[in-house]
Amino acid sequence: MTHATLFDLSGKTALVTGASRGIGLATAQLLARWGAQVIVSSRRQEACEVAAGQIVTAGGKAVAIAAHIGEQESIQALFTHLEQRALRPDILVNNAAANPYFGPVLDMPMSAFDKTVEVNIRGYFLASQLAARAMRERGGVIVNVASVNARRAAPGQAVYSMTKAAIASMTESFARELAPYGILVNAVLPGLTETKFASALTGNPEILKPLLRAIPLGRAAQPEEIAPMIAFLCSPAASYITGASFAVDGGYLA
Repeated sequence: MTHATLFDLSGKTALVTGASRGIGLATAQLLARWGAQVIVSSRRQEACEVAAGQIVTAGGKAVAIAAHIGEQESIQALFTHLEQRALRPDILVNNAAANPYFGPVLDMPMSAFDKTVEVNIRGYFLASQLAARAMRERGGVIVNVASVNARRAAPGQAVYSMTKAAIASMTESFARELAPYGILVNAVLPGLTETKFASALTGNPEILKPLLRAIPLGRAAQPEEIAPMIAFLCSPAASYITGASFAVDGGYLA
């Protein structure tokens, strides 16, 4: 296999959730640069269209289809829509996430607990299930974006950390069951990343300073530094990798 074909996604269709900004957008843009047709999905259609438009302007192929990963009906409608448009995904990047509560575990309302679990566990599970059914005849790739919190729970993020650990476990379960169909399932565990999603951490100097001291590289990542690992796992270069989790964290877990 030549260097060019190792990272060639031409002819592949990639569904990326939470793709209108942050890590999801950076991933969608990179997959498109590697030749994939990208389905840009997040909650708001307008935001999806803006992101898809950026990809098309840069010379890539993209389609915008909104979906709420916390709602079962919305996920099912997304896959029905894809089937109707003959857009069967070869690649699924589960990236949409929820973390509605940042604070003491003893004060967390159950409504916030439910929302976190609905998106981060149930949403990933259902999207993976529906995508794998579509991939069953010809193989495919699923990449779950988890977090370093999957391995090291963080104060003020008890349930978020718990759901990310569940995603790592789900990755291994799906990898074992889907291997006979030629479907590879892996996870990426980003460390602290400069995104709107992480602004509760990166935007508060009192919280940020001790976090940066715990990262050997001494800084937060940019979304464009997380996307290459996700894209690698979607590529032919990763054809013998399944059931694995990869930290991209500046050395935080070392």
